[in-house]
Amino acid sequence: MKNAFVTGGTGFIGSHLVEELHRRRYGEVRCLIRSDNKWLKDLDVVEIRADLFDVDTIAEAVQDVDYVYHVGGITRARDWPTFERLNVDATIRLVETVARVNPSVKRVIVTSSLAAVGPCDGGVATEDSPLNPITHYGRSKALMERRLGELDGIVPLTVIRPPSVYGPRERDIFTFFKSVSRGICPIVGSSDGPALSLVHVDDVVRGMVDAAESASTAGDTYFVGSETFFSWNDVKHAVTSALDRWALTVAVPPFLIGPVGTAVEMFGNITGTYPPLNREKAREIRHACKMCSIEKAKRHFGYAQHVPLKRGIIETISWYKEMGWL
Repeated sequence: MKNAFVTGGTGFIGSHLVEELHRRRYGEVRCLIRSDNKWLKDLDVVEIRADLFDVDTIAEAVQDVDYVYHVGGITRARDWPTFERLNVDATIRLVETVARVNPSVKRVIVTSSLAAVGPCDGGVATEDSPLNPITHYGRSKALMERRLGELDGIVPLTVIRPPSVYGPRERDIFTFFKSVSRGICPIVGSSDGPALSLVHVDDVVRGMVDAAESASTAGDTYFVGSETFFSWNDVKHAVTSALDRWALTVAVPPFLIGPVGTAVEMFGNITGTYPPLNREKAREIRHACKMCSIEKAKRHFGYAQHVPLKRGIIETISWYKEMGWL
């Protein structure tokens, strides 16, 4: 019976991954938990109380597991050293620990991001696109990938790069849904043409496990996203339909998104928060590639999008309502 060690299991993607592992009848799922077990409260997991820099505990936790799924990390921080420590150094330390104590591990899956690419020719990233990230987050993921490459295959490793991911428990794209629920649909740039890859979390975690269990994916990198590229009108119509309400489209000129991000971040400084829309995110919205091809994943391990946008949005909105978020 297969067993696994999961980092980031208390978060959005990680908790759905744990559920997917249970659906696949994994025997033991060990989850790294720093404090609150959050979305794992009702799941059958072995709780490992530590952080990624507790080398002795991590070494014990990864012994004898078949698969390691590294989803832990941060998406928002005010400074580069925090990104480097938690997204780069922690990842390298984990992989080196696995190689030392469990050299027979079948696969280590490391979660990266489309943000590692930055701008790209043609607007659609492939795995061959050069990494030119324009945010600290993207830079940390790109550096993480480069340093993993320098480890020279010490473990069978696969990197997964999701684009924008939505679904129950997600908090950043949720702010867009919340705005639409109040009758305002903010859109940067054109609302009609293809604008972004947007994938339901169930498809992402299914792709992660399929990649881990495939014999042909070791040492490779894959985008796991949507079959089609969506316009903002596509997203708006799916959300307003799920909410059963009308919303006014507010077009935000691209040149204004930078000042808006700066203003929102400054307000966050006053309130002691770091909002989803900030200067870095504004730069990414305006300049970074937001679409990616899944052709390589389709060829190598049969990846496919199973959750259509309309159904995924309906299920997600329903969950937000049940939880009292909307």
